[in-house]
Amino acid sequence: MAQDSKIEWTDHTFNPWVGCTNISPGCDHCYAESWSKRSGLVKWGNQPRRRTSEAYWRTPLKWQAGAASFMARHGRRQRVFCASLADVFDNKADKTWRRDLFDLIEATPDLDWLLLTKRPQNILKMLPPNWPASGKPNVWLGATAENQDHFDQRWPVLAMVPAVIRFISYEPAIGPLRLRTSGPQPDWLISGGESGHGARPMHPQWARDIVADCERFGVAAFHKQWGSFLNNPLCFEMGLSAKEAEALDAHGKGGGLLDGRLCRNFPENRRLSIIAA
Repeated sequence: MAQDSKIEWTDHTFNPWVGCTNISPGCDHCYAESWSKRSGLVKWGNQPRRRTSEAYWRTPLKWQAGAASFMARHGRRQRVFCASLADVFDNKADKTWRRDLFDLIEATPDLDWLLLTKRPQNILKMLPPNWPASGKPNVWLGATAENQDHFDQRWPVLAMVPAVIRFISYEPAIGPLRLRTSGPQPDWLISGGESGHGARPMHPQWARDIVADCERFGVAAFHKQWGSFLNNPLCFEMGLSAKEAEALDAHGKGGGLLDGRLCRNFPENRRLSIIAA
């Protein structure tokens, strides 16, 4: 659960607790729910969440201790995705666990914590009382939006929360999504198709459109994967077999090239300019 992650946009994952409840169509094929059934460690849905061990909670302190070495090797800060098997802003989670998590975040100032939620309406009431008006320097706040309806519901709420970086995870993309032409924009947007058994399709044009919007409005775009080679333009539009496409595009599940280019940008310059100000 705490590890060097295979997720392309983070270095580590950390789960302060495990367990969640499905609340929208993007949850229908939740890999975390599948994990819970395989592991038997926690029941999914409106069931008690399970806090992870104290030894496990010390892992981010080890990453913090190695922060200078990581920076020297990679020229950037470590990113920690929290939580891949839960939701930090889940109202079914014990509020003392969340308080302990923010204490841990405070104790690891050289790690960038990426908190992704499907419940942005809970963020403001669940943040620590001393949350800075400009956001916490090492916390990026994100919301999942699997289609236009959920973006239109969640992004305006997230846009009002103080944060140095606000981001949208358009994954799994199960419908088209376009950015608004006015008002605040996310600093970062991750897109990706659903993977695994029964995965729903992602049309290549959805990725083209949202990346074009990001480039138009100065949003860092990160196209993670197609999820399935059936979605990859090499197969969907050019008629290649999955095997042929994989030989040309091995970037993520189902490949990740968007019209021959790898679009994997981060909002680092935006973050540094905010902190410098």
